[in-house]
Amino acid sequence: MLSMALRFEILGRFNRARASMLTLPHFVCQTPLFMPVGTQGTIKGLTTSQLEEIGCQIILGNTYHLELRPTSELIDELGGLHKFMNWPRAMLTDSGGFQMVSLLHLADITEKGVTFQSPVDGKPMLLTPEESIQIQNRIGADIIMALDDVVKTTTTGPRVEEAMYRTLRWIDRCIEAHKRPNEQNLFGIVQGGLDPALREICVKGLVERNLPGYAIGGLSGGESKDSFWRIVAQCTAALPENKPRYVMGVGYPLDIVVCSALGADMYDCVYPTRTARFGTALTPEGVLKLKHKAMADDTRPIDPSCSCAVCKTYTRAYLHCLVTKDAMGSQLVSYHNLHYMLKLSRDLHTSIVEGRFPQFVCDFLRKMFPKGDVPEWVCDAMKVAGIDVSSCCAPNSYTEDSKPS
Repeated sequence: MLSMALRFEILGRFNRARASMLTLPHFVCQTPLFMPVGTQGTIKGLTTSQLEEIGCQIILGNTYHLELRPTSELIDELGGLHKFMNWPRAMLTDSGGFQMVSLLHLADITEKGVTFQSPVDGKPMLLTPEESIQIQNRIGADIIMALDDVVKTTTTGPRVEEAMYRTLRWIDRCIEAHKRPNEQNLFGIVQGGLDPALREICVKGLVERNLPGYAIGGLSGGESKDSFWRIVAQCTAALPENKPRYVMGVGYPLDIVVCSALGADMYDCVYPTRTARFGTALTPEGVLKLKHKAMADDTRPIDPSCSCAVCKTYTRAYLHCLVTKDAMGSQLVSYHNLHYMLKLSRDLHTSIVEGRFPQFVCDFLRKMFPKGDVPEWVCDAMKVAGIDVSSCCAPNSYTEDSKPS
């Protein structure tokens, strides 16, 4: 059994959904929990004090990019990533495995590990499970991720099975290499593509290793929403009740609400900040495109119901002038978007604890789909989650006897 540097206490639940307190070495977090992505020790455009101001509890750092520069040795020498970037709260680092997919043209995958061609100087760089863990031990995040063999979600055939079994072999090498189990929590990652049988084998294998927490990997890569929610539902149902469950790469507000209803606890995504840089703001009604001409003389804030400093201070017209032309534009919209995501997480937590989660889900869907055109996959997922959303769906789009196929 691996030592654990976390405490996970469930405070409330509704069927599969749960709200918990996740105590990590640097911070006590509430779940459901959204993690902004700070690839190289920074959330683009925002200071760490601004992140604290909007209630950010944990951020994600990218092992692959931090190792390229400034290097984990330098970070270690300077007291770890928390100190290096002046972030007092919790931190998670990924393993570098995702870059196998996103930088595939630069990567060669073998049993030993992944050889990358460095985008900095072109030299080959081998990332093994052992090396990934050593780098993350030096960086010093509260949660570190095992190196897994990642394939595109839409891949089919023997490669998916090969990657799943390799992920299980590599977890043992990661556990063996992990030198700071009393300070850092090693999470395993469930792989297996869209094949329920492979997912089942992977979940079983990882649970046998009794890790501090588990992630559901390999999704949000172009698969259908119907496949997406079913894999999440399958994995959350099979993972331990008393451990955190993290759906990797999920960042659309709707996906987070659905996955939370299905029993997931943690999420991360570049979406809120990346979309901000293109002038898109998140609101309860959906996205607001600040570049549109209609915004040029709109004196309302991004979201009249939002209490963030940007909505209190600036108009859509002002932001329209800035977005995509001035760094300040992406900074202000990033601030608002992250505030929105973090508030959504807190509201999910509170609604579960206070026993009004089904009502929260219906209110959320009503605002996002005022015509009642809630997507079929959402209705199907909510049936499995035991939440009746018929009141916010248009007639005929939701019937008691329409069973998920």
